Amino acid sequence: MQYKDYYDILGIEKKASQDDVKKAYRRLAKKNHPDANPNNKKAEEKFKEANEAYEVLGDAEKRKKYDQLGQGFNFQNGSEFDPSKFDFGKNVRYEQKTSSDNDFSDFFNTIFGGSGFGINDFFDGTRARNSRRGRPSQEYRIDGEDSEAEIEITPEEGFKGIEKFVSIRDGRQDKSISFKIPSGIKQGEKIKLAGQGLHGTNGGKNGDLYLKVNFSTGTRFEMDGMNLQSSIDLSPWEAALGMEVYFNTIDDRIKVKIPEGIQSDNKIRVANKGYKDNSGKRGDLYIKIRIVNPPVLSIEEKELYQKLKQVSKFAPQRA
Repeated sequence: MQYKDYYDILGIEKKASQDDVKKAYRRLAKKNHPDANPNNKKAEEKFKEANEAYEVLGDAEKRKKYDQLGQGFNFQNGSEFDPSKFDFGKNVRYEQKTSSDNDFSDFFNTIFGGSGFGINDFFDGTRARNSRRGRPSQEYRIDGEDSEAEIEITPEEGFKGIEKFVSIRDGRQDKSISFKIPSGIKQGEKIKLAGQGLHGTNGGKNGDLYLKVNFSTGTRFEMDGMNLQSSIDLSPWEAALGMEVYFNTIDDRIKVKIPEGIQSDNKIRVANKGYKDNSGKRGDLYIKIRIVNPPVLSIEEKELYQKLKQVSKFAPQRA
């Protein structure tokens, strides 16, 4: 039978406090939890080892007796260990286990209960009480850790509020969960999905899942704080002469006045037509001008351009 150094398994010193024991266990349980490591046998084994170590070191009475067991001997984790070779009690017979009804090792079942003898036989000849075959004498409820993921939405979705779905892995299966994007949510804000984080251990409650909101780029509207930015294309003559055009904002259709002689990359500000927060306060809308030429000119258009070239005194600066 292999000796189990529970302190080594949890990565703590023998003088560690009970609070340190719990922190070390939570860290390992989170790192090696089956939900976070699907189909990873190595992580599953480490998770089981951490549970066994915490079953002993997390219980003050078990820990005391375990420390007494190793006192004066330099047992190494994984080395062969035969209790019958040590004078812990008279007329004690070691029975090697070949199987176990639970996930704990033969070392645990032999020392702390089950068939054969238990650790109490070493010290006072009394069988370990409150033990049941196949289960440890005490289980510790450990709440699952919270987890976080990121989602991407458009400014339109954030402005209006919308129901969306997210796919998460629950153990070895994927499941789809619906949730509400509240109207006016901001960049970087988080949506809490209660109980959808990592699973608790031994009946502990599940952690929560937090979805961090990011706004997608390259859409019709781009976010700049509470302001929105968009663009509109104009022909050269429309930009030169000025006009009025209709423009679809994020929630309305408005008429925008284009001043004469506007240039490419100039912006027109429309107050209170930007994004809104959850209180209803709104930013502004900035419409960027892009002057585009027709890809193909008719004969008449070319003649007019030639005439304009002849009569115009405008000469743009060139580097």
